[in-house]
Order: sequence, then C-alpha cells, then structure tokens
Amino acid sequence: MGKTILGIAGYYHDAAAALVQDGAIVAAAQEERFTRRKHDPSFPVNAINYCLEEGFVDAADLDAIVFYDNPLLTFDRVVQNACAGARHGDAAGARALFAQAAGAVLGDKIWVNEHVRQTLGTLGRAGRVLFAEHHMAHAASAFYPSPFDSAAVLTIDGVGEWATSTLGIGHGRKLELFAEIDYPHSLGLLYSAVTSFCGFKVNSGEYKLMGLAPYGRPRYAGRIREHLIDVRADGSYRLDMAYFGWLDGMAMPGPRFADLFDGPARQPETPITRREMDLAASIQQVTEDIVLKTARHLRRLSGERRLVLAGGVALNCVANGKLAAAGIFDDIWIQPAAGDAGGALGAALLAHHMAFEAPRRRAPGEGDAQRGSYLGPRYSSDEILAFLDRKGYPYRRIADRGERLALVAEHLAAGKIVGWLSGRMEFGPRALGARSILGDPRNPRTQATMNLKIKFRESFRPFAPAVLRERCAEYFDFDGDSPYMLMVAPVNGMRRLPMDMSAFDNGDDDMMALINQPRSDVPAVTHVDYSARIQTVDKDSHPEFRALIEAFERLTGCPLLVNTSFNVRGEPIVCSPQDAYRCFMRTEMDLLVLEDIVLWRREQPQLPDDEDWRKTYELD
Repeated sequence: MGKTILGIAGYYHDAAAALVQDGAIVAAAQEERFTRRKHDPSFPVNAINYCLEEGFVDAADLDAIVFYDNPLLTFDRVVQNACAGARHGDAAGARALFAQAAGAVLGDKIWVNEHVRQTLGTLGRAGRVLFAEHHMAHAASAFYPSPFDSAAVLTIDGVGEWATSTLGIGHGRKLELFAEIDYPHSLGLLYSAVTSFCGFKVNSGEYKLMGLAPYGRPRYAGRIREHLIDVRADGSYRLDMAYFGWLDGMAMPGPRFADLFDGPARQPETPITRREMDLAASIQQVTEDIVLKTARHLRRLSGERRLVLAGGVALNCVANGKLAAAGIFDDIWIQPAAGDAGGALGAALLAHHMAFEAPRRRAPGEGDAQRGSYLGPRYSSDEILAFLDRKGYPYRRIADRGERLALVAEHLAAGKIVGWLSGRMEFGPRALGARSILGDPRNPRTQATMNLKIKFRESFRPFAPAVLRERCAEYFDFDGDSPYMLMVAPVNGMRRLPMDMSAFDNGDDDMMALINQPRSDVPAVTHVDYSARIQTVDKDSHPEFRALIEAFERLTGCPLLVNTSFNVRGEPIVCSPQDAYRCFMRTEMDLLVLEDIVLWRREQPQLPDDEDWRKTYELD
C-alpha cells in the first residue's frame, strides 16, 4: 500500500500544508487563505486540517510528517551571522539581529515536533517529524510534479538554511543538488533590497517592482553590476556586503544605497518617480542576465534538455519568459507555488521518493502531476445556498450551464466586472480561474477600473490574460503552454497600437497618461512595453473556466479574458463563498458567480456595520 505523507511549511512566510498519497498530490493550501492574514507565517493548523479532511486521513495513519526546512542549520546561520556582525564592530546590531532571528528559530521552528504533536495528537507512524533541507524541498516541488522523466533543476530564493541558489539534476525518483551559492550572497535578497529601497514591502512588493520595470530605463544597471554584485560568466555571483544591512543589522539596503542611487529611499505610499522606475528596470535587467547565464551553465553541466524551476525568484514571470525565449532548454516547467508554500509539497514528495524510495509513476505522454494547481477547498452549491439563504442575500440559481455562462459572458462584454468562484481553490499566488476577478480585455477602461475601484491597488500594475490555448499565438508571440501564468511574452505585433510617449520621454512621470492609452486591441492585458503575463487554458485543467472563455469568444470573437486574483490589496485570495461575498460587497464589482449561483451587486443589501477593509488588511 502506498505511503501517505503530510508536508508542512511555516514560521517564516507563506505557511502551507500538502498531502501526498502513493505519490499523488491530494491536497495543498496556504494557511493565509483560512486565517485571512496575507503571507501568514504561523504553524499551518488550518491548512493541515483541510488536507487531512480532503484525503479522509486520520493523522495517526500518516506514514510521515515532513517539515520543509532544517531548523538546526538555520540556527547555525543565525549564530554565525550574529558573530560576523560583532566582528564588524556592530555589537548592538548583532545582538538585536540575533534576538529577532533566534527568537523565530528557537521560539517556533526548533519545536516543530511539539507543535505537530499538540495539533495532531500524534507524530504519525514514524513517531517523529522528518526534516528536509529548504532548497531540496524547492527542487522536489519542481521536479517530481513536472512532466519530465529527467531534467536539470534550478532553485533561487532569498535564503534557505544557508543556500540561496542551487543547481541540480533529477532522474526518475532520484534528485541531486550538486552546486550552490550560500548566504549572504543572494539574488533574491538583492531584488528584495531594491524593492525595499523603492518603498515596497519585502516578500510581496517584488511583484510590483517587476510590474514597474517596463516604465523605466535600466540606467542604474551599470552601477548595480559595478558596486553591488559581481556576476561571473557562469551566472555565479558575490554581493558587496558593504551595501547591505542583513549581515550585521536589521535592514535590507544599507546606508550606502542612498549615495549610489541619488538620494534616500522612497517612503511607502508616496508618489513613484522616474528614479524608482529606472531602478526597477535596472534590477530586472540584472536579474534576467544572471538567470540566463546560470541556465546556460546548468545546461552545459547537466546535459539535460529540460529544466525545472522553483524558489521565489522563479515567480519572476518576465525572467521566465526571457529564459523560454532564449531556447537554452527545449522545455521548462515551473512549480506554480514556487515560493515557500511550495516547500510543503516538495517536502512531502521528497520523503515519498527519496526516504521511502518509491518510484515515480508516469504514463508516456502524461502531463504534469500538479492537477492544474487546483488543490484547495471546494464548496458545493448546497453549502453556498445555505449561506445565502441564512443571510437573506438575493441570488438566482442557473443550473443550465450554457445559459449561465452566456449570461456571464454578456455582462463581461458589456464592460461589467465579475467575481468568480468555481471548483477547488488554487495552490500558489496566482488565480487561475477558480478564485478570480474577470473583465473584458478589449475595454480600454478595464485596467484603471479594476486597479482603482476593484483591487484598490497601484494604477500601474498590469493584468493578465487567460487565453484559449489553441488561439494564444494569434494574440501573443508565444506558442507554448503557460497554464500557471508564469510566463511573460510580447503581444503580437499585428495587434499593437502606436503609443504617444513624448510627454513621458520628456520627463512627465504621470503613468496614468500612459495607462489610459490603448496599446493594442486587448489594451487591458497589454503592458506599456507591449508584454503580457499569459495563462493558457486548455481543455482539461478547469472545464468551467474554459467554457466561460469559449462563451465570451462566441459572443465577441475574442478568446481571452482579464484574469486577476479575487481579493483587494493586502487581502489573501478568497477561499470560501463567505470571503468572496464580503470582498464583492467591499468593491465595485457588478456580478458575483458562486458555482451555479449568480448575484447582482445592485440587488444586495448594504453590509451592516462592515468595517473599512483598509483597517482589516495591512497594505502590501
């Protein structure tokens, strides 16, 4: 009988749990979706309970419980970090750093066994928690669910125990990492330092910096290469730690950043200037250069034709798109939960294949084992009806699928914004048609409306298209698969419209003037550099979402929709119908679809005593 294994990630950010049975991924979810606290780092008790319920598993029957990180190795780094700080003469900073970091490690991670025992009442059949190393968990999350029998493996993030980037190879059930770059030298931390200097929050603002980059010019890239990071031909690198604060203090960028980048750091929520745009473009260019050099080196070392990726830097969709376009590898697969949450899944799969020596079971031509990343909770129509009836909220149940989807498509084509909850929730940071806010990509007002009235986020941030797989090449210079929205590619040249950049080029920093210009015949998903972050939708991954896009296509001829995550700024993506209804009512969405039940905003009663969402969620 196959093994049943629970993977756990937590105590840093993006805590999560995953359940694997006989090598198959049964369930996976981030703790934030249940607690409604974005990037929740706490022990993932809710995610664990969900996974066990989804798999009908009693905790006592678990063959293994695996944690995604080795706390003792992390503690070793913390101690050596503090000692290094003291040697550099900053004893006070070193003490503060040690107190904070050691508190996190000794206060929580070191007691993983006890927390599991208290939560589950058992340590499973193994009688103890197993520990994976952080980057092995990332590597396992990328290789084992991939559609490849063998592949080169690349992981890049901020830091694990010591490693920050690793190179490896996977073959069959075996996985090996053979080279690494260690802390304090870290591409992920470098990107985060620039993110922080530009006034965005570390561990969530990196997406914003990536979205800001096309507005700028990489005029700081030379300074970054000259002063901050020494990049070699093989993609390896070393940072000049005199510019950074994490080795001997609490800061990300050090005081010398201000001298290097023409003034002090931008304060959060203040206007974005040309400098931040140019810094974003510069660090993005340097990051892409390192990723491409590393990939070429890994191809030579491994001899493999295929590549798998994980770690937080693997969520940089622009770099991923450049990597795919470079053709260094014949094929690429990226773990959709590439950040720390995916470590829970990787840890479970690693135990299954390496500790229990179970072979991978893949049929020839079989796709990946990620199941579309639809691995979270689902809610039946009966559960939704019970909630709506109990609250007295007006709705219409439309059981006929064709009628329901035609109605939703008509609303989208009329410029309405739709909240969409359908099937199992996604695992990972991207909404893929299960917990999405949808709009018409042809409408030039959609981007500004969705950013400012629905998402309440910065106006410059682009939206992604969900496009029928077979018609993708008609709209984008991309003819592969991107089911997890992890690739950026150019909009087809035939669809582009000329933009008037004269005012912006002459120093006018008003990004809204650019955003409001139509850039293609699908302007809502076309970024200012004519790029788009693509989700291809095939016939197998999410039939209901696919059928909605097809209904929109029949009505308009356009085979794509704007697809963004179902949340407001600072809020985790919605999980339950209750979360979805609350978010719907706090925004200016027009229509809410909960499985086969449709609600109109204009018919809903005002939420009694509903508090301001801005006080509920910390801005990211």
